[in-house]
Amino acid sequence: MPKLEAFNLSVEYLSKRDSKSILALDGMSFTVEKGKIAAIVGPSGCGKTTLLKVFAGLQSLKSGEIKLDGQPVLGPGKERAMVFQSPSLLPWRTVIRNITYGLELRGMKTNRAEEKASNLIDLVGLNGFEQNYPRELSGGMKQRVNLARALATDPELLLLDEPLASLDAQTRESMQYELQKILFETNKTGVFVTHLTSEAVYLGDIVIVSSARPGSVREIIPVDFSRPRSLRIKMDPRFVEIDKHIWSLIREESGGSVSSI
Repeated sequence: MPKLEAFNLSVEYLSKRDSKSILALDGMSFTVEKGKIAAIVGPSGCGKTTLLKVFAGLQSLKSGEIKLDGQPVLGPGKERAMVFQSPSLLPWRTVIRNITYGLELRGMKTNRAEEKASNLIDLVGLNGFEQNYPRELSGGMKQRVNLARALATDPELLLLDEPLASLDAQTRESMQYELQKILFETNKTGVFVTHLTSEAVYLGDIVIVSSARPGSVREIIPVDFSRPRSLRIKMDPRFVEIDKHIWSLIREESGGSVSSI
């Protein structure tokens, strides 16, 4: 049984500007196996973030069904965690106390929460920064804290909404390597939204290409490179071929406009 199942998902909402009905997703279906990462790409406005909100239980469906471990997803739940583009760390809390925040809300004792957070600090490579405040961290370090905070609650499903988009190019590539290594070591199942096709191929076990709005599955491309993956894999001819294929699909859906991707 797949870890995550999406059946014929459709989402409709009212435009804030003119109150007209907008169909954001239309019949989107796919599955994600346990311990695998599904990367979602598509033209701008195709409903990628809407899809993550649906999985998080924050957006209602017009039709369709979601199952996690065979159980219907009917609203928010502690078995899912979301990592956003902006780390949104609490500025008055240190690194370790930001990571323990979700655990504290669940009633975990401070010493147990800090023990768990210390293990995650080691995992994300922030040893020595436990008592630093967010203002003292670089963008990449803040996202490491953001990821550790999400992992602290040990979610069954990790939802990542362009978590590396705000980083400079060099830091972003370095974080791609760190992120895929962390996801591999924790064996997490995840859905990852990105605008970069190469990032989708590097991080994903499957890449789901969405059509233009309303979003539906244009194609699902398997990525069978072994893990953990070196950044050098991006120079592999098969990697380049997959990346070019995905790029061409999105260009077609965007009407050939690069700026629409």
